[in-house]
Amino acid sequence: MAKKIKDKERDSIDFGKSKIEPLFNSIFYPTLLSMVFASLFTVADGIFVGQGVGSNALAAINIVSPLFLVTTGLALMFGVGMSVVASIHLSQDNKKAANYIVTQAFDVATLLMVIIAVAVYFFRIPFLRLLGSSDALLPLCEDYLLPILPGCVCIVIQMIGTFVIRLDGSPKFAASLEIFPGLLNIFLDWLFVFPMQMGIAGSAIASSVSCAAAAGMVVWYMFFRVQTVKICRLKLSPTSLYLTARNVGYMARSGFSSMLGELAMSMVLLTGNYVFIRELGEDGVAAFSVACYLYPIVFMINNSVAQSAQPILSFNHGAGNRYRVQRTFRISLSTATICGVLVTTFLTLATKPLVGLFLQAGTDAYDIAIGGLPLFAYSAIFFAMNVAIIGYFQATEQNTRATLCMLFRGLVFLVPAFILMPMFISPQGVWLAVPVTECMTLGVILLTNKGILSR
Repeated sequence: MAKKIKDKERDSIDFGKSKIEPLFNSIFYPTLLSMVFASLFTVADGIFVGQGVGSNALAAINIVSPLFLVTTGLALMFGVGMSVVASIHLSQDNKKAANYIVTQAFDVATLLMVIIAVAVYFFRIPFLRLLGSSDALLPLCEDYLLPILPGCVCIVIQMIGTFVIRLDGSPKFAASLEIFPGLLNIFLDWLFVFPMQMGIAGSAIASSVSCAAAAGMVVWYMFFRVQTVKICRLKLSPTSLYLTARNVGYMARSGFSSMLGELAMSMVLLTGNYVFIRELGEDGVAAFSVACYLYPIVFMINNSVAQSAQPILSFNHGAGNRYRVQRTFRISLSTATICGVLVTTFLTLATKPLVGLFLQAGTDAYDIAIGGLPLFAYSAIFFAMNVAIIGYFQATEQNTRATLCMLFRGLVFLVPAFILMPMFISPQGVWLAVPVTECMTLGVILLTNKGILSR
């Protein structure tokens, strides 16, 4: 009886037979809600630090931020790769293989993140210098970096768990992995930064504690509620290790472009920090940090479209149902485009109140951000379409195309745009580098994949 009640409480999802529109919406809205909360808790960090500690602290977090993007890139590579491969196995009714894929994704990704965290801890000063920290910002960067390292390990567990739980047929529980920890993080941010006066380290501790809570929720689900894909025991024999390495390679190929997407954002931060501090000084970096705190909202909203479509695309791709694949792609692309237009409009019209959340009016950093954010906001439209198309490539195992598109966004166009744009138009050029990069990437996609928009 208890099992029947439990099953009724679960979301009813059939990736192969349910109507596409209701199926997509049943995944998209909980995913969108969770992504927005994830963005808001990042924004809350910036608001509390900016108002409670100061603009230099905000700039210091922006210097450290590429570490987060490496972390989420690793998690997305294994999360997306695992979801694509496991979805195909499930479409072929091979649950045992899907279970091994899920377990290997958790184990290998977590181990890699632990290694990265330990290496960053022991080489933190050269690492922070590499990220572009100045002498003035270095102490603040170090105060933030050390408490955040345990949270990075928990982020990997949380993000992979989100993909597994969504694949297991529980998108609402997957959404709660962002909502509850996000609310917890906002409360702890306020507590540690204001009443307890813990400064920038308090913000880092708040983030790590909330990520640990999310990881705990994943562990609880995998052991007490999971139905379809389960954690299993991995053997350590040479044959088993070889199979694990092969499966990890398969997952990495399927999810590599997702990691490149995060690394592209990391390059935005890294290159942007260098260019802004050169062109506009530390106030410029503080102003740029406002855009960088708001950019995850752009990313999360549009990524929720791609992640919602992915299990439907992958399952039906594995089952050979071309119509359902094409229909799902059209829905995801149109949804992403609408989201991109709405986000650009919002960021453009609400520039002053948004910047005022982070920086004091009348400061140099505030004035720089007011002039630049509306220009930066145009990236959202092109970014939305790029993410939807690249997500389609990933989900249907067109890994080379997805990887090349991400390389255009994160390296081929981005770095030259940041270097060259300020030479032609300054200071607007530094803000227009990202929109120009996304626009050029979309142009390349459309030129090299003729007919992609009519599928």
